[in-house]
Amino acid sequence: MRGDMRKVLIAGGAGFIGSHLCDYYVAKGDNVFCLDNLATGAQENVEHLLSSPLFSFVKADIVRLDEVPLKEDFDIVFNLASPASPPDYFRLPVETLRVNSLGTENLLELARRCNAKFLFTSTSEVYGDSLIPVQNEEYWGNVNSIGPRSVYDEAKRYGEAMVMAYFRKYGADTRIVRIFNTYGPRMRLKDGRVIPNFIAQLMEKKPLTVYGDGKQTRSFCYVDDLVSGLAGMMEKDYHLPVNLGNPAEFTVLELAEILQKIAGVTTTIEHLPPLEDDPRRRKPDITRARELLGWQPRVTLEEGLRKTLDYFKKSV
Repeated sequence: MRGDMRKVLIAGGAGFIGSHLCDYYVAKGDNVFCLDNLATGAQENVEHLLSSPLFSFVKADIVRLDEVPLKEDFDIVFNLASPASPPDYFRLPVETLRVNSLGTENLLELARRCNAKFLFTSTSEVYGDSLIPVQNEEYWGNVNSIGPRSVYDEAKRYGEAMVMAYFRKYGADTRIVRIFNTYGPRMRLKDGRVIPNFIAQLMEKKPLTVYGDGKQTRSFCYVDDLVSGLAGMMEKDYHLPVNLGNPAEFTVLELAEILQKIAGVTTTIEHLPPLEDDPRRRKPDITRARELLGWQPRVTLEEGLRKTLDYFKKSV
């Protein structure tokens, strides 16, 4: 084993983003331990890594981490373990609350025991249905604490509070990243989020379903850009939340138009009733990430959508 080889624990490592993070650290020559209970992840996402001596997969639930025989002293601990799409956290509401509360505390205890760097992946959903057009880290948000989305929004807000409590009380080496809409290969086609939804409908030549008037905005970050930001955060001694997302803002209708152009398929738009508590604006202020990490997204929406569409065409 190399003397400078780090041991990296990635909870949720068989998920969409987590699997790309596993790729990153294995490529760096680090020893990667992927934990996932496969509630929303898939072992197929890390199948290509199983033959690597640098990679280990453990099927486990971080809510019951005491049942997992982890004796290693990790250098880095990532918590990406959580349902992240509305259909998933509507289906798994209690599990979503537990994994971001009890699960996060369990991983913080593990990191504290190992004196490891710890990163909690939070979400732009902590801003709720934002009352300001561009969301910066100082914004406290506008969240319905008892609405249907609260099982995710409030779980992540609680997770942030737990991370900051460990930092303040124990001096734990923690980080918080608020992830905005991310897309790319290894998303599930039936994920329920807008990009895979549209791609699935275009591939089946069905109408594109738009909730509400379609003028709600999102900012879409390609997964490779996000992973570089997550890895960069681990190299910085900074403990307050940092937004990671693409500040280029598009309406859902604009996204539908771009995807139809890329796919070479024109179909109709079917408007459905708006979703309850669905945010109207999503546009991150990434000033902090730029200044702290020198980070900004490099993959344009059209380029990333082409790569994502190619992936889905090959995988179905």
